[in-house]
Amino acid sequence: MNQYLSIALSGARRLEPEIMDQPGLDAADHLHALAGLARVNWLSGVARALWAEIAPLAASGQTLRVLDLASGGGDLLVALARRANRTGVPMTFLGLDRSPFAVGLARQRVAAASRSLGQALPVDFSIADVLEDPLPGSFDVVTCTLFFHHLPEDSAVVLLEKMRAAAEQMLLVNDLARGWLGYWLAQFVCHLTSRSYIVRRDGPASVRAAFSLDEARRLADAAGLVGARVGRRWPHRFHLAWSRG
Repeated sequence: MNQYLSIALSGARRLEPEIMDQPGLDAADHLHALAGLARVNWLSGVARALWAEIAPLAASGQTLRVLDLASGGGDLLVALARRANRTGVPMTFLGLDRSPFAVGLARQRVAAASRSLGQALPVDFSIADVLEDPLPGSFDVVTCTLFFHHLPEDSAVVLLEKMRAAAEQMLLVNDLARGWLGYWLAQFVCHLTSRSYIVRRDGPASVRAAFSLDEARRLADAAGLVGARVGRRWPHRFHLAWSRG
């Protein structure tokens, strides 16, 4: 049994550098990896899970402002904006990521989606380090997906505290849940959906670094998220939701 499988089965968390996080990553490899992650997000139904939480907030008819942290290639916000456009729910979106390459790709994705719809989607992206830089205020909902497994526990708590301060109504976190089933699913799905060596290597590594549901609950408690809901989402993720009282 190799060391990684032993760790997956033991339940111990293993935080290790991922190829996607390395500076100087080849542009073609980076693009290939982000495309693979977009397919994984689509297959996992992340946009659907977030939409189910966000859409009811629009009952007042006011425009909802959504901030997404570590937004990567922007596929999630574009998917949410398409849903908002299709259902007539007024929303605006801003994504933040520290990678200029990812932000550039995200802006291209918005432009392409806007052309296909024949109207501009209300989505923008900016370069920012969400751990080091202050978060902009005046957002109803603050979301973060597939980023918390990159963080040590103390940084995860700090980020949740920042999200709580920035969210006027709700914060949402959707991320991998650690476990042997998730490890094997990552192996299978990453090889099925992408030929990127980065996705195929980083996917299982991400599961090894992920928090369990109980750990996610402890993080929420440590960040002062009283009443936070933490549950499992298909295929093997945790979903954390907190609403301001």
